[in-house]
Amino acid sequence: MKILVTGGAGYIGSHTCLDLLQNGHETVVVDNLCNASRESLKRVEELSGKSIRFYEADLRDAAALDQIFAKERPEAVIHFAGLKSVPESVAKPLLYYDNNINGTLQLFQCMQKYGVYRFVFSSSATVYGAPKTVPIQEDFPLSVTNPYGRTKLMIEDMLRDLAVADPKFDIVLLRYFNPIGADISGRIGEDPNGIPNNLVPYITQVIVGKREYVRVYGNDYPTPDGTGVRDYIHVTDLAQGHTKAIEYMQQHHGLHVFNLGTGIGYSVLDVIHAFEQVIGREIPYRTMERRPGDIATCYADPSLAEKEMGWKARFGIAEMCADAYRWQSMNPDGYGA
Repeated sequence: MKILVTGGAGYIGSHTCLDLLQNGHETVVVDNLCNASRESLKRVEELSGKSIRFYEADLRDAAALDQIFAKERPEAVIHFAGLKSVPESVAKPLLYYDNNINGTLQLFQCMQKYGVYRFVFSSSATVYGAPKTVPIQEDFPLSVTNPYGRTKLMIEDMLRDLAVADPKFDIVLLRYFNPIGADISGRIGEDPNGIPNNLVPYITQVIVGKREYVRVYGNDYPTPDGTGVRDYIHVTDLAQGHTKAIEYMQQHHGLHVFNLGTGIGYSVLDVIHAFEQVIGREIPYRTMERRPGDIATCYADPSLAEKEMGWKARFGIAEMCADAYRWQSMNPDGYGA
């Protein structure tokens, strides 16, 4: 199947492109490279032995998007493109609404015009807000605590409305938790611009000497050690979830929602200590004030994805940390080396 992957040069997008190619699909990538590198796709091509057609374009550019659809005629779309930093979204909400919502609206309009009705959306556990209980199931109430999460929920609402208005659409919403790790080859991985907002790339940059210490935001949460608890999932497992979703919608119509996580919660200190086991030495860290928009505990009940799609996370925290460290040590400056 020919699949258009928006944001395909990014962290999760590049790993998903690799998995799609390894499973016999054809990929076309659209990415404006605002937080990604063309180099990631070159490495995906090397790893897979297959080619990717790449277009550097912004989804808000309706004319460019129309030309891509007219030329490529994709059979399905996987939508990753979007800004994703919680603290940045709190500081710059209008930027997030413009980029994430307007870009997605242009994409939907183009899909309708060209009769592309299979769609996988890169959603997020942030749509559950601050859950009253864990593990989180797909039918939990939806709410948000920050503008980034609000854009994800708004796009989900758009898709629910679209599914009702046009039953030809087959849609899978994948709510994933905290992706970490890297491909086992060490050739592709997470390469954020500037100072990382996510925990694991910050830790790995401290390990290779690019940063002095890890910043732990808050140690007074109602958790076992006071630090935030999250469901960390290997990016390779996450990528395979998207391939499974493409296969699933060939047999199941309508709109479906799945959590992609491990079902296990690890605290920030748990993750730091897991990395210490990998590298054999202590990692310096300092406690900072809580970040706005963060919640205490968030981990998934992923059983529905296993039951319906046959997908289950395979990697544990030790493997996730080892693969993340391998990527960073082999690529200390990311793709910019």
